[in-house]
Amino acid sequence: MNELVLPNDTNTFGNLMGGKLLYWMDICAAMAAQKHSGSIVVTASVDNVSFKQSIKLGEVLTIEAHVTRAFRTSMEVHMQVFAQNLPKGTKVKSNEAYYTFVAVDQDGSPQPVPALEPESEQEIMFYNQAQQRRELRLILAGKMKPEDASSLIDMLKIIPKGTAHNK
Repeated sequence: MNELVLPNDTNTFGNLMGGKLLYWMDICAAMAAQKHSGSIVVTASVDNVSFKQSIKLGEVLTIEAHVTRAFRTSMEVHMQVFAQNLPKGTKVKSNEAYYTFVAVDQDGSPQPVPALEPESEQEIMFYNQAQQRRELRLILAGKMKPEDASSLIDMLKIIPKGTAHNK
């Protein structure tokens, strides 16, 4: 998805407002989730949004979104955001994030989504790590007890003793 950053999209410093970026990211991610599920989707969570580089007035924003994993009724979508200065010919990665969507029927009730079959090495990596991210989201939302997060527990078992993560 591409957007041109116009004056109404920026703050007093000429940078794209964070809320406007989140709005565009939500639209782009929802389209990816709807395409995968073939149904209406609603945003369930927004997490791990990182703001690495400001996006300036007049730059072209490109958002790339893909479904990383489908669960029973929900899907995780990963996005990368790039800012292009067309006159200068530059393209810089600005942001990335994970959004979660739930597929719903016409009454708003959750409905099952098709499984996702990762193919490339990168797709397999995102797919496998999605379970850990999901468990972390559920713990932080109070919907899962840490001791029930089997993927996170398994991940911690493979971190060598004596590392910063295991002290």
